[in-house]
Amino acid sequence: MARTEPEAAVSALLALMARLREPQRGCPWDLAQDFRSIAPYTIEEAYEVRDAIERADAGKLCEELGDLLFQVVFHARMAEERGWFDFAAVAAGIHAKLVRRHPHVFNAAERSADAHSLPAEVLAGATPAATLDVSGQGAQWEQIKAHERAVGGGADASALADIAQGMPALMRAAKLGRRAARVGFDWPQGEAVRRKVDEELGELDAALAAADGATDAHVVEEFGDVLFTLVNWSRHLALDAEESLRRASEKFERRFRRMEQLAGERGLALTALDAEQWEALWAEAKGRP
Repeated sequence: MARTEPEAAVSALLALMARLREPQRGCPWDLAQDFRSIAPYTIEEAYEVRDAIERADAGKLCEELGDLLFQVVFHARMAEERGWFDFAAVAAGIHAKLVRRHPHVFNAAERSADAHSLPAEVLAGATPAATLDVSGQGAQWEQIKAHERAVGGGADASALADIAQGMPALMRAAKLGRRAARVGFDWPQGEAVRRKVDEELGELDAALAAADGATDAHVVEEFGDVLFTLVNWSRHLALDAEESLRRASEKFERRFRRMEQLAGERGLALTALDAEQWEALWAEAKGRP
């Protein structure tokens, strides 16, 4: 049977990766890499995909998705060289997982080959795709994931298992809070979290008053507590803390660039501005798109 165009393209990419890692004729830079050295590039490429999406740039999105796919191929090749797994195992694994996690879409026969077949109570609660709303699908998804963690054979049976350390800190804090909340450890309502923010700010003020410097370990700890509580408050407000901070950063960048433009138009050196001049430029920048 002739290969389809996607199959041929993936095969060509896998062959290219093998050639780059060939000990005698490969690329010295690619050969020098390992999982740790490549990991930062993997994360960077994921963010560049996000940036292309935000810019609604279809051509750039296609390019960046290719870069991200190459990262997956790179990691899979290094794993194959160590005898761990190959790209086919990666693809087969995600295929099986997605079938397993969509019992409302795939029937029992389609799920029968899955090594992590779901217990009867999960399957009994599977709602047909035509009637399952988004919130119901999310609850079902989490139930299946919890079952997978329970039968996966890992030593960590915690409700907080498998929350990656490498996630952005705000995203990880939100996920920790959501996981804890699912087993009942949570504030009863948003107002209680708001009061906790004030409490944590008071503890930070006390730590600052007692500290020898801003790098004091207690100050770092209390500042982290403030941030963690703010993330949980955002969760109770049904907000995405990461998205909120991203928008605030974009707004700051936009306004600062406008201040630079205004200063340049008036022949003002930024480093020579006093606090009052900065404040005036900031107020002017805020008043313009």
